[in-house]
Amino acid sequence: MFKYGWLVLILCLNLPAHAGEARFDDIPLSEFTTGKAVSIAGLEDDKPTYLKFWATWCKPCMEQMAHFEALHQTYADRMNIVAVNININEQRPHIEGVIEQYDLSMPVWLDEKGQLAQALGLVGTPYSVLINTAGNVVYTTHESDDRLDRFISMLAQGQQLESAGTEALTETQQQALLEPWMKGEHLLFFTATWCDWYLKDSRPEMSQACAQVQSGLNDLHARLDDKHWQGVVNHLWTDEQALADFTQLYDLEMPFQVDTGGALFTAFQVRSIPTLIRVKDGEVQARITDFSNSDTVIEQLAY
Repeated sequence: MFKYGWLVLILCLNLPAHAGEARFDDIPLSEFTTGKAVSIAGLEDDKPTYLKFWATWCKPCMEQMAHFEALHQTYADRMNIVAVNININEQRPHIEGVIEQYDLSMPVWLDEKGQLAQALGLVGTPYSVLINTAGNVVYTTHESDDRLDRFISMLAQGQQLESAGTEALTETQQQALLEPWMKGEHLLFFTATWCDWYLKDSRPEMSQACAQVQSGLNDLHARLDDKHWQGVVNHLWTDEQALADFTQLYDLEMPFQVDTGGALFTAFQVRSIPTLIRVKDGEVQARITDFSNSDTVIEQLAY
């Protein structure tokens, strides 16, 4: 119960925006049902746009789905409304189940590489983004409340509203975060501080996998202690205190960092956790998501 309350608190943080965020209009996404390539640029440009980022295992997302569908029923003729799945630890049947359960009638897109989420400063789901007809973000929120309804109503009535910032990284910031991994050889272990406990009810098999791998991480690290290891936790719903609690819980010996703005997850195309990659001069040489046999893992990481 305490952890769930902490999660909601993290979701509601209103952090200052970074200037010069990347444009997002042409970022490639895919339509869930058909797999067709889509982008925000392809939406009707005479209508404002409402994007809702979500995941099937996100409890607050499910709590907001009925309201989301009601908004689509009300404003579909005056707004582009799209459900954007963040594509982290997702499975197609689970997405289909949510569409059926809530009778979702809006387009459902997959942010397959996480690029749109990064460009719009996603720090946690659910995440609503309102964009005016000039292509500017005018409002973001994790809530599904009267304030969101009011902004949507104003946009639907033709108001442009003022541009608002997001948590998106600038290109310079992204390059600075990636620079340490562009030279030399590294083993990068990707996970999330919440995958063992938050997914316990919604995705128990994923929760167990996270707990098992993280419990055995020190042994794996010890068998390759001559390599340069770095642990990376997903930035969603996470702060430095959450990271400190996580490393203490598993008594982890390798260094860990929060993936600021999702830069490493996006650059190295990590869409499932836990994942371990071997990187040489910025290029992925090996990618491991199956940790069931430690000897096989060691063989794959040998260099």
